[in-house]
Amino acid sequence: MKKIVSYAIVAILASILTLISCKETVKKTELQTVEIKEEQPKIVQTSIVKSPAYAAETTDFTHAAAATVDAVVHVKNTAVKTVYNPIDELFYGRSSGRKYKQVGTGSGVVISPDGYIITNNHVVANATEIEITLNNKKVYKAELIGSDEKNDIALVKIDTDDLPHITFANSDNVKIGEWVLAVGNPYNLTSTVTAGIISAKGRDLTGNNNIESYIQTDAAVNPGNSGGALVNTKGELVGINTAISSQTGSYVGYSFAVPSNIAKKIVEDLVEFGNVQRAFLGIQFVELNGENSKELNTSVAEGIYITKVVNDGGAKEAGMEEKDIIIKINNTKITKFSDLKGQLNAHRPGEQIDITVLRNKQPKVFRVKLKNKFGKEAFSETDFIDNVLGLQLKTLSQKQKNKYNIDYGVAIEKINNPSFIKYGITKEAIILAIERQKVTNIADVETLLRTYEDNEYVTLQILNTDNKVEYISLKL
Repeated sequence: MKKIVSYAIVAILASILTLISCKETVKKTELQTVEIKEEQPKIVQTSIVKSPAYAAETTDFTHAAAATVDAVVHVKNTAVKTVYNPIDELFYGRSSGRKYKQVGTGSGVVISPDGYIITNNHVVANATEIEITLNNKKVYKAELIGSDEKNDIALVKIDTDDLPHITFANSDNVKIGEWVLAVGNPYNLTSTVTAGIISAKGRDLTGNNNIESYIQTDAAVNPGNSGGALVNTKGELVGINTAISSQTGSYVGYSFAVPSNIAKKIVEDLVEFGNVQRAFLGIQFVELNGENSKELNTSVAEGIYITKVVNDGGAKEAGMEEKDIIIKINNTKITKFSDLKGQLNAHRPGEQIDITVLRNKQPKVFRVKLKNKFGKEAFSETDFIDNVLGLQLKTLSQKQKNKYNIDYGVAIEKINNPSFIKYGITKEAIILAIERQKVTNIADVETLLRTYEDNEYVTLQILNTDNKVEYISLKL
């Protein structure tokens, strides 16, 4: 009993002490809470600096739009197609075919007051009739002056005077981030203007080395804009709108234009020579990247690495050598093949350019005179191939593509070289590749042949008319 009483007294005393301790703690907490004071913000006198407005708010597009809408026209292409009856061909060996008209539309840019109009080759290709509608609704029949399938540029002319026109800008001076306007006739609408910026330069759309060096923009371009103008805020032509990057066929983010320097050179060639002059540098090369730059032990990972300098080219005469790395042409930086190709396509044979290379990690500048493989200043694409191979070529017809189930190659239209006849090659046979590199058009054949020297051997892969593949090695 005494133990129970003792335990009870101890428990009571412990409880009293705990209560006293908690009360003191609460007092201290309350005291601390009371003493916390809210600090007042300090007011500091200072000058107010106004932030600059965004470029879109300060850039005036109205001048460029007003200067260009009347110089962009609607282009209507009418082509007569023939559809053959396969049953007649199967049983009777011939078919008269049924003719029908196919109509395509696009845009064009007036570049002179006397009626010269530049557009895309694919807008007027195979046309039997070309019709131009001005922004004031006047309609004219147009004559095709010439075209360049490789760069997708064509020149037409209408018979009139004093037309509003657009002047060419130097596309090499265009900067990434610069504002531009796309002017064209999408969906058969009259001249429509959209704005965007230059997103990239020197774009190669497919990775094919023969594809052009495009200007990329995010200005909205849709079907019907092909052949229209890409202009700067001064209203000067910096490119010809040519393609869109889309999975739907309509604008979803980016469009592409042939640079004005290339377009200008092409139309001048067509007017002066009737064909396009191809500048020949005289090198074989590889495009540097992060992988092969290690293998080649180069100090840079971009540029054009020369693997061979051919004897009859301007590069050899100027003193350029193997292992030189091309990094600049004139004032334009060269980082990839499309940059190099774009510069060469903007110059004629006979012109001189300054090429900066890295040799032993040090920059060195060469003054190079561009020329054709056989030293001629004016050598058409067709004459070049005939002179080298002894062949006249033509674009594959849809009938040939369907017959052989192929989507590349060029057809032999005429054979002037006995070697082909000796090997059993006949007219309408198809050149598929040169040295294992596929060709899709006549320009591809020319580009590949120009990389080889006289007396070198090249191997052609040919699909003969009996559907057999032949390999022929020829000495150039």
